[in-house]
Amino acid sequence: MKAVATGLLVVMAAIFLTAFALQDQYPWLQYVRAAAEGGMVGALADWFAVTALFKYPMGIKIPHTAIIPRKKDQIGTSLGQFVEENFLSEALVQQKLSSLGLAQRAGSWLAKPEGADRVAVEGAALIRGAFRVLDDDAVQSVIESLVRKHVVDPPWGPPVGKMAARIFEEGHHHRLVDLLVDRAAEWVDANHDVVSQLVSERSPTWVPHFVDGLVGDKVYVEMAKFVRAVQSDPDHEVRRSIDKYLKDLAQDLQYDPSVIAKAEEIKRGLLDDPRVHDVAVRTWKTVKTALLDAVSDPDSELTHKFKAAVRDFGRRLTSDEALAGRINQWISDGAGYLVRTYRSDIAGIISETVGRWDAEETSRKIELQVGKDLQFIRINGTVVGSLAGLAIFAVAHALFG
Repeated sequence: MKAVATGLLVVMAAIFLTAFALQDQYPWLQYVRAAAEGGMVGALADWFAVTALFKYPMGIKIPHTAIIPRKKDQIGTSLGQFVEENFLSEALVQQKLSSLGLAQRAGSWLAKPEGADRVAVEGAALIRGAFRVLDDDAVQSVIESLVRKHVVDPPWGPPVGKMAARIFEEGHHHRLVDLLVDRAAEWVDANHDVVSQLVSERSPTWVPHFVDGLVGDKVYVEMAKFVRAVQSDPDHEVRRSIDKYLKDLAQDLQYDPSVIAKAEEIKRGLLDDPRVHDVAVRTWKTVKTALLDAVSDPDSELTHKFKAAVRDFGRRLTSDEALAGRINQWISDGAGYLVRTYRSDIAGIISETVGRWDAEETSRKIELQVGKDLQFIRINGTVVGSLAGLAIFAVAHALFG
């Protein structure tokens, strides 16, 4: 395009020289000369204007030329401000998002089998990628620290005592007591010989065997009566004693330092350091293996349930206007917050990026993008200049001869 525009200037110069040389012999060539002269002026003027945008004309540092290289940073700043003011407007972004109906569109896509399959595939890839990135030792350390912080380090006595006091106060333990008493009654019914043998083994050797049998029978009968009485009487003294013991134990776990200390000893015996570490290792390995196996198998129960949940959620988004409206509002509010908070930072990327560009390289790239149209300006300037020169000469010749 530069060659075309420049070639047109050369043509105008050749026409001007020819017409200028022969105009005395052929007077009508004066009009051709005037048109060619105006075309040269227009071509040169527009060449200067176009060239001045990107470089110094003919290398001469004329004021107000090479505008883009010199004003690159200001152009970047102005462009960033323009984008910030006209595109990163909270009201504009929210209005655009509200008109899109993103929740309904997403719901329509998620409700389709291919949409749910795509989400499942991408979700599985995300989980596998996360597991590849995560360091096993670091995760196990985090789990161990969480177990230690929330299970091992806090004292067990007061919270256990508080929970037990509520259970005992509301009588939820009575079923357990009933079960124990029932099992005791069943054991007594089925172990007459055991009771008699125990009595015989503990009686003096000089006592006759028939006396041991009588005493054993008596002990068994009294034991059976006692157990039956406890079993049939909800307000039996034994039951009241058990209630009192349990309630006292719950209070001691909360307020008695010695009982609290014993509870801590039991806790330390159950959860010493190696065991806590083993719990963390086993927990992480189990979770990791189970998840990787589930997400890697497209026919696993987890995958099927996940796809079904995705499709169900998509159908809800398309049918439940209230739910879709809330999600659209969340998206709009979130985008508005981001624009309101970070609009200057986002627009600053433009000015910072332009500021890092090389001035000459930037000028060359912009010229390549818009150069064709700029060369048309030169061509149009040549044509318009020719017409203007012709018109001016014709008017002047008509007025003054």
